[in-house]
Amino acid sequence: MEILRKFKFPARSKSPFFVYTITGLALTAVTSSAAVSVFRDSTSVHHPYKIATAVEGVVRSSRAIYAITLTVADYKYSLRRLTADSDEYIQRLTEVHSRSAKRILKLCESNKGFYVKAGQFVATLKLVPKEYSLALSSLQDQAVPCNFQDIKHVLTSNLGRNLSEIFLSFDEEPIAAASIAQVHHAVLKNHQEVAVKVQYPGLKQNMKLDTMIMSFLSKSVVKIFPEYRFDWLVHEFVKSISQELDFIQEAKNSEKIATNFKHNKMITVPTVFWEFTTSQVLTMQFCKGFKVDDVEALKRTNLSPGKVAKVLVEVFAEMIFVHGFIHGDPHPGNILVSPGGKNGFSLVLLDHGNCKTLDEGFRQDFCRLWEALILLDSTKIQELGTRFGVGQYAKFFPVIFTGRTSESKSGLGKGMSIQERQKLKQELKLLRLEDVTTFMGSLPPDFLTVLRTDGLIRSITLKLSAPQRVRLLAYAKYAVYGLGYNPTSEPDFVEKSIISKSVMLVSYMRLRLILELMELFQGMKKLKHTIYTFYGRVVDGITRSVKVSSVTSIV
Repeated sequence: MEILRKFKFPARSKSPFFVYTITGLALTAVTSSAAVSVFRDSTSVHHPYKIATAVEGVVRSSRAIYAITLTVADYKYSLRRLTADSDEYIQRLTEVHSRSAKRILKLCESNKGFYVKAGQFVATLKLVPKEYSLALSSLQDQAVPCNFQDIKHVLTSNLGRNLSEIFLSFDEEPIAAASIAQVHHAVLKNHQEVAVKVQYPGLKQNMKLDTMIMSFLSKSVVKIFPEYRFDWLVHEFVKSISQELDFIQEAKNSEKIATNFKHNKMITVPTVFWEFTTSQVLTMQFCKGFKVDDVEALKRTNLSPGKVAKVLVEVFAEMIFVHGFIHGDPHPGNILVSPGGKNGFSLVLLDHGNCKTLDEGFRQDFCRLWEALILLDSTKIQELGTRFGVGQYAKFFPVIFTGRTSESKSGLGKGMSIQERQKLKQELKLLRLEDVTTFMGSLPPDFLTVLRTDGLIRSITLKLSAPQRVRLLAYAKYAVYGLGYNPTSEPDFVEKSIISKSVMLVSYMRLRLILELMELFQGMKKLKHTIYTFYGRVVDGITRSVKVSSVTSIV
């Protein structure tokens, strides 16, 4: 009844909201029996927790249904009868975004687990409203460690032995905790220091129920309000989280990235100890270091944040444009800086659960897109946008990735002029939420993966105060390299093949030369305009002085 008092809904009993609410209530009843069934049939959750977890599943589902129902209603009825290009619509939309973001944040904090992971996933997407990304970004550091006795049960049931038979020591206090697992420091019998990643108990059963609810809610929203298409988001999240729950696959991903960068001394990937690794337990080499965005730690160790940022963007550019195998969750906690070595430091890449192999055709097209973005080739950008399935929205690619429009007169990495910003603002005012969700839903899944990864890398380089041009030029270089890459050759061919590297370096230098000439030409045009303006003012000043002198003489 509180909802009905808050919003003025149509009195018709068959309004969309009424139908949605009734459906939600029906699903809550179905969820109760589904939850009991899921946990009754489970063999991996020990008995004392089955009933409690099933009840908790029903409570979490009810919270989700309530929160999403209220959010959809808020958008639908707060914006009704307002034109999308009016100032009132923009103001009202910002207010609804803010309320809804806080509501979703509260849902994630209450439901924990996969909801926290889902919130983190949404926060890293560049094209969601800033109110959501700002609110949900606080979820990165909110994981609560699990009771050690429950963790110990997972360890012994997976490894088949008591901890004392495997480890000389095992720290009960975790060194890190996330939404699906926590990590403990330990020492093997051979005195090897290791990090042991342990999955929380009952997680797979929770996932079955939680993803069922998320899927239902997204499909229901689309059916009742076709303009709000978020089903693609749930689909991508479910695929992502399913991969992360398989630690065997994570270990394989880790070894693949290690192979791809085996000749790059700036990269360290922890060694996997397979005899102590299962689908729920991952044992790997313990690596020391601090978070990549810890500027104070970089200063204490006399390391340049700019140099660290350059290495970081080049590593991920090589993943995206050359290898086509991406670490999909590069937040600061998963990338450590380890001081030492002849280069001064190395980057330690952790948590390889969310890795993805890009389609080869997509990788090649994405390389071409970046070449076009650097050169502001609007015809090529539109052509590739059609191939990516986004049509007219391709004109926003330069803004999304480089921070300037395709008609921009600014240099690479220098942002937009005031006039360009005003023009873009007018274009964005005409976009509706439906346009944004249609655009995001039209993108290939690989594009969303790259978009999310690039967003995380960009936020790190921003904290390291690295100029945007560093990232853009690194992407341009590896885009050119990627166009000359033969996927059937060695994955580290860029490092090994002198001929290939020389050919690609020439191609990159050609691109840089074109870019520099374009910027020089733009600079000369600006200089010409400045000189003409200055000359005009001088002439005007002299003319006025002559006129004043003439009048004075006459008088």
